[in-house]
Amino acid sequence: MSTAVAPARTGQVLADLLPASRVRDIALVVGGAALTGLAAQIAVPVPGSPVPVTGQTFAALLVGTALGAGRGVASLALYALAGLLGVPWFANGTSGVGVSFGYILGMILASAAVGALARRGADRSVLRMAGTMLVGEAVIYAVGVPYLAATADITLASAVAVGLTPFLIGDALKAALAMGALPTAWKLLDK
Repeated sequence: MSTAVAPARTGQVLADLLPASRVRDIALVVGGAALTGLAAQIAVPVPGSPVPVTGQTFAALLVGTALGAGRGVASLALYALAGLLGVPWFANGTSGVGVSFGYILGMILASAAVGALARRGADRSVLRMAGTMLVGEAVIYAVGVPYLAATADITLASAVAVGLTPFLIGDALKAALAMGALPTAWKLLDK
């Protein structure tokens, strides 16, 4: 039995390079949820905002991109469900539904979007990866900001001011990390 990695083809995500099995898929889904929960503990409060800056969105987008849409959605749905059931792995060790839960719902949808883009090769170059991360972030905010406005009983403009604007610089840094990480991984695996 050979353990060599097959050359990357369009239509594959990084996870597809591992030997295929149901056990692999379960381990990847559970591992992606755990990675997201761990990254959520890297949380920095933002003055005036009920939403902290976390590593959670970065992990969620990486999970979706590396695992593909199906496994990415399953992983982020598991993360959300476990948090709803009381696992304290949302930002700052919280669980349950709060004003920032809309961002978690957005992460599920974003993992589908970035996973589908990755399957089309969007994770293979720095420029395409930048676009992929922008799409993912836009999906997260498209769900999270209106949810924040509704649950915090604030206007949409106020939700943008406290739930989007303060995070743009951090999101740019996270995107830059992803832009380097995934294309580099593909280059290493192609050798």
